[in-house]
Amino acid sequence: MLRMEPVAVALPEVLTGRERLDAPVRWVHVAETAEAARLGSGGELLLATGVGWPSDDAALRRLGRVLVDAGVAGLVLELGVPMPAAPTALVKEFQAAGLPFVVLHREARFVAITEAVHSRIIAEQMVALRARDDIHALFTGLSLRGSPADFIVEQAARVLGSPVVLEDTSHRVIAASGLRASGVAASGVAASGTGMGGVAASGGGAASAPANASGEDELAGWEQRSRAAHRSAEAGWTIVPVEARGMRWGHLVGLPGEPHPAGRSNVLEQAAVALALSRLSDRDEDEWTRRSHDALLAALLGRRFAGEGGVTARFEAAGFPLAGRPVAGVAVRLRSGTLPVSAAARAVEAARAAGVDAVAGRHPEQPGTLVVAVSARPGRQLGDALFGSIADAIGSVRLDDPAAGVAVGSDARGITGLLSSLEEAVELAAGSAARTDSRLGRRPLIQRVQHRPLLRLVNALGSDPRLLEHTEQLLRPLIEHDLATGGDLVEVLRAYLSHPGNRTRAAAASHLSRSVFYQRIALIEDLLGMDLDDGETVAALHAAVLTRGRAAT
Repeated sequence: MLRMEPVAVALPEVLTGRERLDAPVRWVHVAETAEAARLGSGGELLLATGVGWPSDDAALRRLGRVLVDAGVAGLVLELGVPMPAAPTALVKEFQAAGLPFVVLHREARFVAITEAVHSRIIAEQMVALRARDDIHALFTGLSLRGSPADFIVEQAARVLGSPVVLEDTSHRVIAASGLRASGVAASGVAASGTGMGGVAASGGGAASAPANASGEDELAGWEQRSRAAHRSAEAGWTIVPVEARGMRWGHLVGLPGEPHPAGRSNVLEQAAVALALSRLSDRDEDEWTRRSHDALLAALLGRRFAGEGGVTARFEAAGFPLAGRPVAGVAVRLRSGTLPVSAAARAVEAARAAGVDAVAGRHPEQPGTLVVAVSARPGRQLGDALFGSIADAIGSVRLDDPAAGVAVGSDARGITGLLSSLEEAVELAAGSAARTDSRLGRRPLIQRVQHRPLLRLVNALGSDPRLLEHTEQLLRPLIEHDLATGGDLVEVLRAYLSHPGNRTRAAAASHLSRSVFYQRIALIEDLLGMDLDDGETVAALHAAVLTRGRAAT
């Protein structure tokens, strides 16, 4: 207000309260007496010439206390004949309260000042009203379209220009958006931001959060920080509940950012309503958790993360501790290859009952495979009993379709070890999908990658370009044939190599008759110019097929 022309031409001088010049002015009022000021509602900036003020110091001090107690934003005194200088007693009262006391050294037009300030206030109120209407329309539209929780959170972060986190009532992160470059690049219930723990950032710019913050910083130690913020409001955090019909599912948390015309709380409240309606419309009560776990695992398996710290923070914020714990990857398939919707939730429940934390979701490229990351709590083991209970829990959803097998990767440490273990488990499950037969009865077959030394070797070599070149050279004729004809020679070869010496079982794994299978094998040998009965050839081809399968995941 002091920079507005009607005030600036009167040469304002700030005598006290410079640190409070950012205080909002709710209204401007001309008040020459304490009685007039006392009738205000607080937040007014008072204009005066001093014509009605008392002259003795004691009365001036009382006037100062009345104005301070009334909650005025500040006092502007026009110096002139009635009051050639600011009264020292009144100035001291304002100084003690830390409130602005401003004097004008030239005559001012109070009407012009009030008109200019009130026009600005009303204009800003109209902007706020329009912004609230826009926000209401945005989130109402999302609700009517049945938008998922991750997209609603992403839109809230975009509108606020700062990170927004959806957490459950246990302070586990369900969705996050607007996180900056660090960690997982994932959109969705796992996260959105340039890094998820990083996800390709939606909303939020670097200027809207602490200067040294990053995606991993924003989620690191989330549960502890969130609980502390709920107990005593942390500076810059805006927290609103997500609830409906008397049931609370979690909270929407806006991390520090710039003000919004509609108000940051209003934006989050509208988003929370949309989330509550989305939650009410979900048929599956575990929908939010399921989507969150799917996105987390897809980001990890797809290597969509910029650094280990960010993705580690994201997993831990979702309730999956990694630090100092043994972890492993598990892949489970049902015999029908069709996973029920509740499979992931059942797997997590079984793991937790055994004292193990878990994240479970469908494999992003193999919908018939459930991938489970497990983290052993202190004193617990990652043993066959655990993996068997996970398989049983999934199979119990459909008693006519028990688990065909459970593939377990190597015990590992840290996020990169978990990624390697998950990839081992997925490859092991794909290679052994048809190895179960009637002799296994209804019990699942638990296979560990330790029993597959070639698979362990391929995973250890990772993306070594020499291994990839080996794979391309060996399999190129089959790959090109399949691309040109829509054939299945690579998969037939995979089945053959998974059942060396037993072509009957290999044919069954390929879902082909024996005669057609033998024809495919003959064609493969012709295209490759190799004898599939030669041990060294089989070993080389098996390594190539495993490498190709690993690259595909």
